Amino acid sequence: MHVSAIIAAGGRGSRFGGAQPKQLQPLAGVPILKRTVDAFLNGYAFDEVVVALPSDLAANPPAYLDDVIVVEGGDRRQDSVASAVRAVAPSSQVIVIHDAARPLVTAELIERTIDAAIKHGAAIAAVQARDTVKRGDPSRVICGTLPRDEIFLAQTPQAFRVGVLRDALLHAETLAKAGASADATDEAMLAEAAGHRVHLVEGDPRNIKITTPDDLIMAEALARQDARPARTGRAGIGYDLHRLVEGRPLLLGGVTIPSDRGALGHSDADVVCHAITDAVLGAASLGDIGRHFPDVDPRWKDASSLDLLRRAVAMLAAEGLQVGNVDVTVILERPKIKDHIDAMRAALASALGVDGDRVSVKGKTNEGVDAVGRGEAVAAHAIVLVRSR
Repeated sequence: MHVSAIIAAGGRGSRFGGAQPKQLQPLAGVPILKRTVDAFLNGYAFDEVVVALPSDLAANPPAYLDDVIVVEGGDRRQDSVASAVRAVAPSSQVIVIHDAARPLVTAELIERTIDAAIKHGAAIAAVQARDTVKRGDPSRVICGTLPRDEIFLAQTPQAFRVGVLRDALLHAETLAKAGASADATDEAMLAEAAGHRVHLVEGDPRNIKITTPDDLIMAEALARQDARPARTGRAGIGYDLHRLVEGRPLLLGGVTIPSDRGALGHSDADVVCHAITDAVLGAASLGDIGRHFPDVDPRWKDASSLDLLRRAVAMLAAEGLQVGNVDVTVILERPKIKDHIDAMRAALASALGVDGDRVSVKGKTNEGVDAVGRGEAVAAHAIVLVRSR
């Protein structure tokens, strides 16, 4: 099916102000018009994209419009659209119209609107009203309350089978020649006036129209948020080892394990918590446990390693991340830890802010090899997966 796109950019944005047309204003460093055009060039496979510009811009368009058809717009929106319609190929079957001032449109929304137009003949993106809607008289006195489940805020894109759109434009032209007012704020209004049924497609609250400088500020925030790299599926690994000495308690995963020897360290020397803490910090590229809780700092003398782990999780949250799951292996010749694993998982889950089924603890020996195998040390390996909050 031959599908054409029209970008309505024929106005100058007088309500926005400024020395240059609104559509040329930068949005997060990129002109608004370029962002909008790129959304149509890089998303749905349109057979052609037509951009209607003010006459001076149409005579000397920016270089980023080299891959589109540029036409001169008119005094009214519908005049610009009519000019663009004349430039589409005769074989076009569906035409999509979009405001240049909506640069945050998504490929998914464009495709939804096209699919609905193919099925119904005419379709527009619209967002259902969330607030109570009041009708007021000229003196700003409420004269009625409208049921908000019947109120939809129109957006673009708006898509039409070619016959529907041409009929709507012809109807408007006929009215204008007869002296009747035919000004319309969008093409759906023209199609309605010509007797066509227009289907509503679920719009996107982020698909805002930039009309004032305040709108640009909001769009800047959304655009910069979209530009952040995805932070899902990140992983961190951790490792810790401590010598075992007499006179120290043996803490593993926040649980005291009955033993004649415990781990030597500046804090409570819980190798399980230390390994997980390093993994958490590593997943967020925040360094290691020694950077944040150095063993030369008296604040961390005999500190609870569960508390240090909680602090690392808080740092993770500040980066917009949360723990997905944890797997840790304890390497200890003796004592055996299998009877304490459930308690360790529960304590770790509480510190990590996750359900217990997202924490795995396993015990291994080192088969008599090296210091761990000789019972002189305890070690732990941990891996943590994190995801966006």
